[in-house]
Amino acid sequence: MLPFANEFIAGQRLMVGFDGTDYNDDLEFLIGTLQVGGLILFSRNLGSPEQIRQLCRDCQACAGRTGLPPLFIAIDQEGGQVARLKAPFSQFAGNPAMRQPQDAAHFARVTAEELKPLGINMNMAPVLDVAPAGVDSIMAGRAFGSDPGWVASMGMTVIDHLQQRGIMAVAKHFPGIGRTVLDSHLALPDLDVDEKALTDVDLIPFKTAIRGKVAGVMLSHIRYTGIDPVWPASLSPAITADLLRRKMAYDGVVMTDDLDMGAIKPSHDIDTAVRQILMADVDIALICHKGPDIEAACEIIRQSLVDDPHLSRMGQYSVERILRLKRAYLKGDWENLYRRSFES
Repeated sequence: MLPFANEFIAGQRLMVGFDGTDYNDDLEFLIGTLQVGGLILFSRNLGSPEQIRQLCRDCQACAGRTGLPPLFIAIDQEGGQVARLKAPFSQFAGNPAMRQPQDAAHFARVTAEELKPLGINMNMAPVLDVAPAGVDSIMAGRAFGSDPGWVASMGMTVIDHLQQRGIMAVAKHFPGIGRTVLDSHLALPDLDVDEKALTDVDLIPFKTAIRGKVAGVMLSHIRYTGIDPVWPASLSPAITADLLRRKMAYDGVVMTDDLDMGAIKPSHDIDTAVRQILMADVDIALICHKGPDIEAACEIIRQSLVDDPHLSRMGQYSVERILRLKRAYLKGDWENLYRRSFES
């Protein structure tokens, strides 16, 4: 296979947010010029079902006429506390309220059947964090519970029913944030646990999801000081390259949580964050808000591929993982989609 163009690799490794409910010049730039691989939708982008369908169609049409693969179009639709789609879409009480596997199956089935006609093809769910009993866990209102076996079973039910209906599932927040009490949206939590403690509890649901071929894994913005005392998981080679990829043998798509969150933004500039992501063998950087960081991240990735042969090789592997997932789930004329994707 010919090597992918650096501009193409850089864009495909970004999933970004934007403002507005209609296709606009910003989206034209993000898709047509930066060649971003994915978009994530928030309440600010969502109106009526027809508006959402048209927005997704217009974005995919831009990718198509630019000669790019179809876009990941993602949303956080966990149910309960985190559900971007409101009425008239189905509303669920959330993971803690699910008492039997049928509840998880019903949630995932209905959610997939509502997302797919809109053009949304990825759900940032399920939450696989284990919230221990007796801990004031930040995830208590979003986790399936305190038993890692139960969390694994319920999470895998959600994954199966989403993916059987063409919606990519993303397991989060690796390697588990159920033990934390500080909100990483606001600041960087430290968790003083070693790999064995995580293996005995927190990693169990993720191991099940990996065996079940979950489409993606999202990293947490937590610093696990017993594994890497310097970098949060989303920027840590010890967490992704060593633990997730090498030891747990996950060769699917790995993405960060939002780089705009308080755990990352005040302490790590975009240059530092993106370079760490590349060294950690993370596929996709998630930047959820409009601003200069998106274009800066794209250029940092592109230049890193030029400057560092090792990162260039890793970038080729990364975009191959991304395209493999897109081919598995997204319709497209794959034989003719790459006129801008390869080096001339």
